[in-house]
Amino acid sequence: MGAPRILFDCGNGAAGPTLQVLLGELQSRGAEVDAVTVRGNPDPTFPDGVPNPLLPEMRAATARAAAEAGTDFGVAFDGDFDRCFLFDAAGTFVEGEYVVALLARAALAQNPGQSIIHDPRVTGAIRAAIIGAGGVPTQSKTGHAYVKDALRATSGPYGGEMSGHHYFRDFFYCDSGMLPWMLIAQHLNQSGQTLAEAVTEMRAEFPSSGEINFRVADKGAAVAAVRSRFEPDAASVDRTDGLSCDFGDWRFNLRASNTENLLRLNVEAASSRALVEARAADLSTILNKWGAQ
Repeated sequence: MGAPRILFDCGNGAAGPTLQVLLGELQSRGAEVDAVTVRGNPDPTFPDGVPNPLLPEMRAATARAAAEAGTDFGVAFDGDFDRCFLFDAAGTFVEGEYVVALLARAALAQNPGQSIIHDPRVTGAIRAAIIGAGGVPTQSKTGHAYVKDALRATSGPYGGEMSGHHYFRDFFYCDSGMLPWMLIAQHLNQSGQTLAEAVTEMRAEFPSSGEINFRVADKGAAVAAVRSRFEPDAASVDRTDGLSCDFGDWRFNLRASNTENLLRLNVEAASSRALVEARAADLSTILNKWGAQ
């Protein structure tokens, strides 16, 4: 196969200079990348807005550029490039849990049988990927301090959060926005799949709602209302981080943000987008009753 054609959107943040050095080093070692770079010059005025591809409104430019450049996939960095986000060849954004699942497979290919850390927000695709690759799924509370501690405790090769933070044992247990895209490119080359093919399978088997945020007047009361309605019927309940209830064919996690005055809801189901949408609507109805005035 030829060199992968990859779109890099640095968002006028800090990623550009490091990316160019890294691409040069890869080339010197015989690892060719056909790189298309946009908004690669750091600009503290951020003419196109502060780069945060976790926000849906900040993805359109990357999606368009990835599709128009005929790339194998696209990469967008946040401002300080400790996070990166992926887009397939058509410019479709790849949800964070599927990126964690792919990186778990890549890590386990080089570190068979070891532990992979994941957060509790969305777990179906991630745990299936880890178990399918012969690894041990290990859940951690959300947040870099917790994931790093879990990674150190297990000595596993990788831990990931659906928010775009990816942590590596061999990178001092720290998160990196540069290592993920290289590992994904290597994994896709070895598997023979495109990014779209790999993700389409997971989306069909493990659909999810995406993170839904609620600004409520009383977070404790709102969570208590959800607990009262759903916990009695749950097959299992987990409070590692917020409230997670598993019903066998669907699951949700509701947690208070570590950084904002919000409740964050994630819903997932087994092979049923309709079930995800129905249960997300049920939960949203309850939570919206506690909306901040």
